[in-house]
Amino acid sequence: MRTNIVLDDELIQEAFRYANVTTKKEIVHLALKEFVENAKKLSLLELKGKISFDDEYDYKAMRDNRVFN
Repeated sequence: MRTNIVLDDELIQEAFRYANVTTKKEIVHLALKEFVENAKKLSLLELKGKISFDDEYDYKAMRDNRVFN
């Protein structure tokens, strides 16, 4: 999607110091990607304490793949 936006030049320059990218387009893309990833993590944190597991659920066995063998 093509759009025109006004960006804070100082903020853009600071972002270039932290990111390994060379264009403003890459900076904006990276920022949007990280924003979405962080929002997803926050959504998962909201589930804390709301999910109950079966008493026989063995996450260690699943991690070791013993459940499926």
